[in-house]
Parts: sequence; structure tokens; C-alpha cells
Amino acid sequence: MASLLPLTSIQTFSFLWVTTVLLISPAQSLTCTSQTFANKLYSYCLDLPTLNAYLHWNYDAANSSLSVAFTAPPSKPDGWVSWAVNPTGTGMAGAQALIAVKQPNDSVTVQTYKINSYSSIVPSKLSFEVWNLSAHAQGAEITIFATVKVPEKTKKLNHLWQVGPGINEGTGFIVKHDMSPANLGSVGTLNLVAGTNTNGTAGAGDGGASGSQSNGGGIIALLLKESSNYDVWDTSAEYSGGVMRIFPKVKLPEKASSVNHVWQIFALFIRPKKDHKYRFYWNIYHHGLGYAIIVLGILNVFKGINILSPAQKWKSAYIICIAVLGGIALLLEVITWIVVLRKKSRRSTKPYDGYNNNGQGSQRPLGF
Repeated sequence: MASLLPLTSIQTFSFLWVTTVLLISPAQSLTCTSQTFANKLYSYCLDLPTLNAYLHWNYDAANSSLSVAFTAPPSKPDGWVSWAVNPTGTGMAGAQALIAVKQPNDSVTVQTYKINSYSSIVPSKLSFEVWNLSAHAQGAEITIFATVKVPEKTKKLNHLWQVGPGINEGTGFIVKHDMSPANLGSVGTLNLVAGTNTNGTAGAGDGGASGSQSNGGGIIALLLKESSNYDVWDTSAEYSGGVMRIFPKVKLPEKASSVNHVWQIFALFIRPKKDHKYRFYWNIYHHGLGYAIIVLGILNVFKGINILSPAQKWKSAYIICIAVLGGIALLLEVITWIVVLRKKSRRSTKPYDGYNNNGQGSQRPLGF
């Protein structure tokens, strides 16, 4: 059976697509798990979406305490890093901060700061209890350790993280951080119980990767449309991607929706053969469901982007991605129809049952 592309090219495209999706989506969920601290164990960890920062924590509901380890590289070698909680809002004003500064002798000092306004950043006592406060530097990173008291039955906290260049030698105050998008976007809502961080940037990235996966499956299907085994390759590629996407979400069971790909693989065992009387209805179901999933996937990503309200660049990037995939799909559809029409044209001009138009026998080439 002829195919639109050589099988090796099809396999290569499928492999590269699945690999790309896997690298985009779980990469952020795997880094913090490799970090360890001497004599300290934490139940949860997150790769925060900006400033190469990481947060580990334990939440003790019995005494309403939160033990954290925050790690980030300062913007300059002798700079500072900060992790803060804002009990009254989501911005910097009103934040209760822990700020660690790296000294010229490589030691690290950490103090508490109650930030009442953007112009007043001086050491002060926080409105809640803090103990076990310490910090150390390892390589280019600074880690802050602390245990803080949180209100009873707290499930979510507004938190901020930041990095800066250092201390003003004349005043002794910390130098303000940059005003780049990464610095301004270093805020989120920490779910203490589920172990998640709600942030527009992270959500848009993961949602875009998830939405692009189903669209990529449609492209693979078009590549394999003229192959007798295209359903097997397409479903297998989608299944592999779905299963691999489960693992980084094992710690986040409420988000582990990728298990639906396990159900999809059973379609390989119930698909009627081409000459089966129900194959026509199967094709209607298969193609209808496939196109519906692609459309719903696109709409779902846009709905998620509107809810999370990330930077405009994320929405623009996804629109460009969809436009490129749509262009590829249209091109492949045109090529497929050209191939199909050529096949029909060849069949209509071939001799039938070994006889030509004059009724004379004709010898067929070897292999037909």
C-alpha cells in the first residue's frame, strides 16, 4: 500500500512531535525534585515560573505552620533574594518578606521586612510569628529556610518572590530589583494542601503544550492518511504522549487528566476492518470525534488563557502555533487529494483482468 510519505519520515515526524510536547510540558515539574537539603525533608516543591526560583514546603495544619525552603540566584553575585507572603493583597505593598543578602565574604544574612509601601523597605518585625530563620549560599544560588505561622485552616496564600542586585553601601538599604516582565510577574497563589501554584505564565505554558498535543496528533493523522496503518501510528503517538504526561502530575492528582489517553488505546482493538459492514460508521465516528477534539482543544486553551490573564505574548504565541499547524494541515490535505486523484486516474487507465482495449492479452509487470 502506497503512503503519502516514506514510513521512516512518518515515524521521524511522530517521534519528534511527541518528544517536543513532552519536553515543553513536564520540564517545569521535574527540576525541583532533584534538589535536596541536609537534614530537611519537604512534602511539596514547585519550580516557580520566573527568576529560576524554587519553593519547597511542609504545611502542618495542626499548629497552622508553614516550613519553607526558597531557592533562587540573585541578579548579581552579591545580590539578594526574597520570598514573601501578602495576607491582604497580591502585590508588593503589604507583603511580609524574608530577604537574604549575600555578603562580600560569601556569608549570607537574612532579615524580615514588613513592606508597607514601595518607598519604605527597611528591616522590621512581621505581623506573624517566624522561627527557624536561616539562609545559605551554594554556587550561584541562595536558599532561605524558615517556618512561619499562618491563620488557622488556611488553604491558599498569596506569595511573591524576587531577586535584586545588592545593598546600597551609602544607606545600607537593599537596591531595588529590575522592572523586567520576569520580576513584575513573580507573584502567585500557593495552594498549601494540593501543592500547586496558580500563575498565568505557568498555566499558559502548560495549557499551550497540552492544547498543541491534540492538534499535533491531527497533523500526524494527515501525514499517515494514505497509509494502511495510520490509525495505529496516530493513536500510539497520542497514547505515548498521554502516558508520559501522567508522571510529572502524579503529585498533582487533581490535574492528572492525561489518563484519558489510556482509554483511547482500546480503539485499536475494536476498529472494524476495511471490508467490514460497520467500517463506514466507524469512519464517521472516528473523524467526527477527532475534529471535535481538535476544535474543543483550541477553544479550551483560549478559555484558560482568558481566565489566567497572562502576558499578551502567550496568547499571540498560541495563535501563531495554531496558524502554522492549520497551514500545514491544509497543505497536507491538498497533497492527499492530489495523491488520491492520481491513484484513481491510474486505475481507470489500467488494463482490466490482463486484457487491453483490443481484447488482446497483456503481460503484467512483476509485482502487480
